[in-house]
Amino acid sequence: MGDLSLEEIIYKFAVWALPVLYAITLHEVAHGWVANKLGDTTAKMLGRLSLNPLKHIDPIGTVLVPVMLLLINSPFLFGWAKPVPVNFRNLKNYRRDMMIVAAAGPTANLLMALGWAFLLWLFYLVIPDPNVQSGLMQMSIAGILINLILMVFNLLPIPPLDGGRVLSGLTSARISQALDRIEPYGMFIILGLLVIGVLPMILNPVVGSLFGLLTAWLN
Repeated sequence: MGDLSLEEIIYKFAVWALPVLYAITLHEVAHGWVANKLGDTTAKMLGRLSLNPLKHIDPIGTVLVPVMLLLINSPFLFGWAKPVPVNFRNLKNYRRDMMIVAAAGPTANLLMALGWAFLLWLFYLVIPDPNVQSGLMQMSIAGILINLILMVFNLLPIPPLDGGRVLSGLTSARISQALDRIEPYGMFIILGLLVIGVLPMILNPVVGSLFGLLTAWLN
């Protein structure tokens, strides 16, 4: 746990828990909601279009991984929920709709980042108590950060990430088939990039630039 005191640990959890939980949950719900609109009712039939986080929590990805990264003061925070099931064969236009469904998750994270940025500005203006204001502003900053991280991370063009599916839909059938063959090894590629430090080198500058744009008024 490094040099964090118990009070600091509790404060970190209080600040980050809600933003992380809903950033991960709404990312998955967005996939299922858009798939349902485009012809696949799988997620709806399984009750996975609910905004109740308990329907989507993955014990490792939603709880253990984010908690451990927070406790070790990791400069890189991410997590995942249980994937919302999508049967792409039910979509009206397979390649086009697959891209739209894949892009729905990162789009949801972008909208949430903008929403948290608005709340940050609102809390700065209207909360008179400095302690309450500080806590709510820190939560808003956490909300901006985790959503930007999830958006940029999931847009990496590596299957099975959303960016890999978008790339598959944009390229020729031959390249798409090659990407499909890579998909079973995609998570190992991502973990390898994380272990050797390449992943933060890719994500941090992009996330930092976007965060700077959304919070420029604070400077």
